[in-house]
Amino acid sequence: MAEKRTVAFHTLGCKLNFSETSTLSRLLEQDGFEKKGFDDLADVYVINTCSVTDNADKECRQLVRRIQRKAPESLVVITGCYAQLKPKEIAEIPGVDLVLGAAEKFNITQHLRELTKGDPARICSCDIEEVSGFNASYSLHDRTRTFLKVQDGCDYNCSFCTIPMARGKSRSDTISNVVRNAKELAAGGVKEIVLTGVNLGDFGKRQSNEEEAPDTSKRLAENFFGLVKALDPIEGIERYRISSIEPNLLTNEIIEFVANSDRFMPHFHIPLQSGSNRILGLMRRRYKRELYAERVALIKTLMPHCAIGVDVIVGFPGETEADFKDTFDFLHGLDISYLHVFTYSERDNTKALEIQPVVPMQQRHERNKSLRNLSWMKMQYFTQLHSGHTRKVLFESHAKNGMMEGYTDNYIKITTPHRPEWINQVIDWQL
Repeated sequence: MAEKRTVAFHTLGCKLNFSETSTLSRLLEQDGFEKKGFDDLADVYVINTCSVTDNADKECRQLVRRIQRKAPESLVVITGCYAQLKPKEIAEIPGVDLVLGAAEKFNITQHLRELTKGDPARICSCDIEEVSGFNASYSLHDRTRTFLKVQDGCDYNCSFCTIPMARGKSRSDTISNVVRNAKELAAGGVKEIVLTGVNLGDFGKRQSNEEEAPDTSKRLAENFFGLVKALDPIEGIERYRISSIEPNLLTNEIIEFVANSDRFMPHFHIPLQSGSNRILGLMRRRYKRELYAERVALIKTLMPHCAIGVDVIVGFPGETEADFKDTFDFLHGLDISYLHVFTYSERDNTKALEIQPVVPMQQRHERNKSLRNLSWMKMQYFTQLHSGHTRKVLFESHAKNGMMEGYTDNYIKITTPHRPEWINQVIDWQL
């Protein structure tokens, strides 16, 4: 009997990428492949790329070089956002055998059957305008929390962002399919599902499935609030988290529903990007900071214990010291829990490249450091507020140095000596 071919994966970027990598892994395992760790020797290496920052591009190149040194005869497949945006550039990296764009990544098994080491790198991609189908994905057996992809693509055109060019127009699964996937995950013992997408609050837009629901009233019911309501009663899933949702799409009814739900966790991640209305306009964001403050205020009124995470970009073109001070002061005064701070990096074919003046890189890094310090203080304060309180913690399976980790319902990280009986269990924990 012939030995099984082996495959190893590495994922760069967002939670959506993690869910898709897990699905690619299952597709190849169903086709007879045995999964290996990325540091192990494997016949095929698959890198699922990101394009949000320059660093992700550089990391992809470094990973390919690492494979070349370790396993020069192995096949190297690159997919993900970077692969869609710059397929020719990737194909020229020594050692790359196959580049799969957005429409082809889930056809990976077929492409691998036709691939031979030593042939010129093959590009299987298309114009992003032609990408209209939705492929459901979820991570399983990779981590305790499962990322369930329910939406893909984006119709927004923020001036700094390449995601619409990399993932195409907004489209999503049906509520009935998402519910079916959630029930399968529950049957497999999953306790927490993180709902993921590119523009999650835009859930309900479907191109390839439009014909399934000709009745307009039925289509209109397919929105994110409808999805949340449909998932809430599913037995077996103890926790849902909303990975990230735009402030203009986070409606009062969604916030109120989460506040009254036992299964949707008191935790929101809401991108802000800038606390300056002038910069928000240059970024082509679809809200002003006043609306953002209203959303935070309502959440905290209904759920004082709720964790709120914020995405911020520093060093955007045209951002003056006064603009940055506006952002810092706005965030300092908001009742939020932590920040994800991104240093602006130039991306090809974006409108932001036309905006002047460019912020020097040193200033970008200084502003990043300033907001990361603020984030640390915010999280310390938020954690201390709950000192002495008892909250429910879901402990994760992986252990490091004899310790295990878990998160409270409101996203406070807990580290404790490893106890196998607590893995994937929700435990009452006094903070």
